[in-house]
Order: sequence, then structure tokens, then C-alpha cells
Amino acid sequence: MPSVLVAMSGGVDSSVAACLLLEAGFEVAGSHLKLVHTGGVEHGCCGPGAEADAGAVAELAGFPFEVVDLSAEFDERVVAEYVEDHEAGRTPNPCVRCNERIKFGAFLDRADELGFDLVATGHYVRSDLGPDGRWQLRRGLDRSKDQSYVLAGLSQTALARARFPVGGQTKAETRAHAERLGLPVAGKPDSQDLCFAPSADASAFLEDRAPHLVREGEVVDEGGRVLGTHGGTHRFTVGQRRGLGVSTGTRTYVLEVDAAANRVVVGPGDLLARGGLTAERVNWIAPRPHGPFEAEVKIRYGGRDVPAFVEPVGDAGARVEFRSPQPAVTPGQAVVVYAGDEVLGGGTISGALR
Repeated sequence: MPSVLVAMSGGVDSSVAACLLLEAGFEVAGSHLKLVHTGGVEHGCCGPGAEADAGAVAELAGFPFEVVDLSAEFDERVVAEYVEDHEAGRTPNPCVRCNERIKFGAFLDRADELGFDLVATGHYVRSDLGPDGRWQLRRGLDRSKDQSYVLAGLSQTALARARFPVGGQTKAETRAHAERLGLPVAGKPDSQDLCFAPSADASAFLEDRAPHLVREGEVVDEGGRVLGTHGGTHRFTVGQRRGLGVSTGTRTYVLEVDAAANRVVVGPGDLLARGGLTAERVNWIAPRPHGPFEAEVKIRYGGRDVPAFVEPVGDAGARVEFRSPQPAVTPGQAVVVYAGDEVLGGGTISGALR
């Protein structure tokens, strides 16, 4: 059987993934990715507790385990761009970049260094080899836990070497496996934190990392009338309703974040609707379409499927027109294109179409 290096976060999903592969006869080793140095503080999937939990599972199951420090790569390939995006007024999803560049980039390089055939994670997605010889990425069987949105940037090379052992089962089944195996993480809750920001306080992290982001600017309505001031555009995202620092007498939302002008535009919710979007850095997992086609798209993690017309533009761009207007199209977030359960591709939202 092939050898497989499993990325073990210390949570129940990756722990069960490793054990299922071991039961199936694979030669398994676990690797805990140290992406940030927390100073001994526990937050998200990072910290001494997560590392200890991953090691305890490996020891119980009886396979080799390591801790590999990828913090320099993570800082360079994920965190630095996260800061740059906020400087430009965008709201990035760092998990997309982390999966593309670290968990299926730098981690694959680590597997090569150690001589492993495959890598595996605890993501709730499925993959299979299509009739055309290309790998297909599909949603996880448990749609409430599906993580295909954050894996749309994977290449054919990465998919060919990746395995997702829990993607074909429900979260309840995963926990049942953990209990059957007596794993110490069987009842561990899911992590929802931004792993590199203590207490998940993104604004505080950005202000510590890039103090120049803290600068006073104007909050204006859609007509340009000044309603108040703000302390930095990085604190705002399109669609945001709370913490705007202004009172208009009606429900008010962020309509636009203009970092170049250091201005935040707010207005009523009905002005959030957009007819579509443009995307950049588009990665096609399926063969690149030759022209416009109908599909479903997701424009935020956990969002619903939106029927749309999708048209590839240039080498790595796309234009998406929704069948019906959608609120809060947010530059910096991912747009992922689906045909049923299959992920066709995805990219980064660069702009909204009115």
C-alpha cells in the first residue's frame, strides 16, 4: 500500500482520517503543522494543546508523528497577503490561500522530503479520477460540513496526491469512529478561530502587524454626504451592519470600502444588491471552459448556491452574472463554481457588477 503523510491539527477530523487510513492498510505517519508561534497561548488549531492532542492520537494508534515548523512559509505566503489585501480595502479568506499554498503546497514538499507517496487531511470533500483522466473535486457528503469552497485553488498535481478519508461520511459518523477507537479528541469541539489572530480579533492583529492601517477617514452615504469618521478601513467589510460608528435612523450597511480614498460608504440594505462580479486568479480544476456556461456559484463560505452565467476571461479571469441580484459581493473573498457536487474551479472576487 502507498505511504501517506497526514496533516494532523489535533482535531477529531484529521485524527480519524489518519486512523481510517491506517486501518485500510496504508503506511501512515502524522505531521502537525506549526503555522504560528503562539507563545504558549491556545487559540484555534494552534498552540501546545493542539500539538499534544495530535501526538496523543498518533501514540495511541501506533504510527510515527512529527511537528514540522512551517511558520515562515505561512507568514510569507498567507499572512503577508492577508495584510496587503486589507491595505487595499479587500476582505480576504486566508483559509483559501493556506490550503492552496501550505497544506497542499509546502506540506506536499515536506512529504517529498520524507519520501511519502500521498498526503491526507481531515477536510470534508471527496475526490475521484474522472473518465478523462483528470481528478475531480466534489463536495463533502455532509453538506453542513462541506469544505470544498476553501479547496477550489488546488491543482491537478495536488489532487492526484491528496486523500480525504472523512469526506464521504457525516460529522456524526466521524465522531462515532473516534469513540470506537477510543481517541482522546472524540468530543473535542470544532475550531472556528482565525488561527494567527489571538481571540480571533482580526482588527487587533492587523493593527499590530501594520500600524499604518490605523488612520482616520470619512464614513459617507451613497451620495457622498459625510456621516461620521472611522479609524481605519481594515475594520470594515461589505455587508457589515454593526460597529459602523454612525447613526442614520434606519438599518445601515457597508456598501463599499474605498481604501485608496480612506473612505467607507454606507447605506440601506437594498443598495447592497449586485448583478454579478469579476474574478481574478481563477483556477480551473475541470477543463477550462471555452465560453460562457450556466453553473452555480458560492460567493462566501457557508453561503448558498447561486445560479449564474460564468464566462472565462483571459488567462486567469472570469465574469459572473447572477440570475438574480445578490447582496454583499465582497472583493477579496473567493467565488467558487459548481456543477452539482463537482467543483469546476474558483478565483478571487476583484469587483462587483451593478
